[in-house]
Amino acid sequence: MKLNLLSCDAQRPDKRAIAKCIAEVSINISDSLSHELADILLEGDAVDIEVDDKNSGSALRALRKLDIDYEIIE
Repeated sequence: MKLNLLSCDAQRPDKRAIAKCIAEVSINISDSLSHELADILLEGDAVDIEVDDKNSGSALRALRKLDIDYEIIE
């Protein structure tokens, strides 16, 4: 499943937690790339990631817990 991470609405977003979440839920994203994607997301730009279908429920829950708005692409 592909997700478009739109924004983070947290009062004080935790960049390390966001990067860790992106690395854990996405397919083929390294830790260094996840930190770059977290920076991009916190600057206000959308980020596309791909999530394994069998982990999609827990991935969406983790993103909601971090106050990350997303849309499902496929």
